[in-house]
Amino acid sequence: MAKAKRTSRRVFFLAGPNKPKASLVLRKLVTFSKTRCDVVGHEVGLDASRAAREAVDRIVVLGGDGTLIGVARSLGDRQRPLIGVNVGKLGYLAEFSLDEFERCFDQAIGDDRLIGIRTLLSVSVSRKGKTRHESVSVNDCVIQAGPPFRMVRLGLSIDGERLTEMAGDGIIVCTPTGSTAHNLSAGGPIMQPDVDAIVVTPLCAHSLTHKPLVLGSRAVIQISAEEVNDGTTAIIDGQVSCPMHDGDVVTVRRFPEALRLVRNPLYPPWHNLMTKLRWGLSPNYE
Repeated sequence: MAKAKRTSRRVFFLAGPNKPKASLVLRKLVTFSKTRCDVVGHEVGLDASRAAREAVDRIVVLGGDGTLIGVARSLGDRQRPLIGVNVGKLGYLAEFSLDEFERCFDQAIGDDRLIGIRTLLSVSVSRKGKTRHESVSVNDCVIQAGPPFRMVRLGLSIDGERLTEMAGDGIIVCTPTGSTAHNLSAGGPIMQPDVDAIVVTPLCAHSLTHKPLVLGSRAVIQISAEEVNDGTTAIIDGQVSCPMHDGDVVTVRRFPEALRLVRNPLYPPWHNLMTKLRWGLSPNYE
């Protein structure tokens, strides 16, 4: 067998801390990769700041979708191309199995045409004009009613124009990447991942007229807490939570940097939607 050609590409490996299998796969992949690229470092955790400082060409993330999302958020404005190797459950964003990554190693590391550019969001929560929390979002910001589980009233403004006040369980603001997450379950639209847009989807609105909106990526969305419950929370990517009080304002806009995600070259772009979420599957009539 011919010896694999070594590339000068700089690669960093991160393994999900809550995935015991990821640590085992990490050691295997680092050994496999050392003769094929410049392995800059490897760690167990979600903090990719060291990888960003090293100006790596790829960050290989071992875990599930949640691991990959946490790593992307940690990069902030120093986004690097991410390769998700799935050792979790669904693996919708983490497209590669271990076997597939090893088979496609040279392409995944070296072919920049496989890098998809995806919109990220900037989320800030303010109270009385002072910012309480700021975060990057890969998937979404969800404002959810929380205990004691009465309907909440939220005001919605876009680009400074007051659009409406809605009563219900909350609201979702998501990226096209996040359109197949909570937004999908709430009846929002499925977006092609590289579309430059932002989706606003009401959660169980007490109205027949409050429907999902697809906005241009330059839109600035403000959601004001008109009347909320004690447990009402702004939740970012299902991982970061910020409690909300009456009068708080959540502002969502496009983040200046974009997520860079390496696509699995073995499958067409819509493969995961059709096979993992089973979109368009016909009923099995007898």
